[in-house]
Amino acid sequence: MKCIYCGSEESKVLDSRAGEDVIRRRRECLSCGRRFTTYEKAEIIPFLIIRRDGSKQSYQREKLLASIQRSCLKRNISENQIKEIVDNIEKNVQNRFLEQISWQELAQLVLKELKKIDFIAFVRYATFVQNFDIETFKEFVSKL
Repeated sequence: MKCIYCGSEESKVLDSRAGEDVIRRRRECLSCGRRFTTYEKAEIIPFLIIRRDGSKQSYQREKLLASIQRSCLKRNISENQIKEIVDNIEKNVQNRFLEQISWQELAQLVLKELKKIDFIAFVRYATFVQNFDIETFKEFVSKL
């Protein structure tokens, strides 16, 4: 790690602390003796979403988060639970080393996570994703 004061690449780690998304490291430069803090975050390999029309779009965490938040509106689901759902989905895709994923497969991952937490949010998301008409919706709910 380069010292921010003298530019030397020789430093030692004095203290490390893990945060939610980052690791905070307190360092000391071996050349000038000054101390500085670095923050390290694991890089997420970007992947593409294959949309309904066949076009490809880069994955945007905020969009997925917003769609899940809409289905969880006025439900007893915390913001942390929603973020945990998105984290689990991202880990799932990353662990499978996928460079692209269809919107249907991504929606199924969301539904799987929502079903564990809240049935109403699960049904809301399913209706949002599937574009049900009334009869198909009745069939879907009766199967559940």
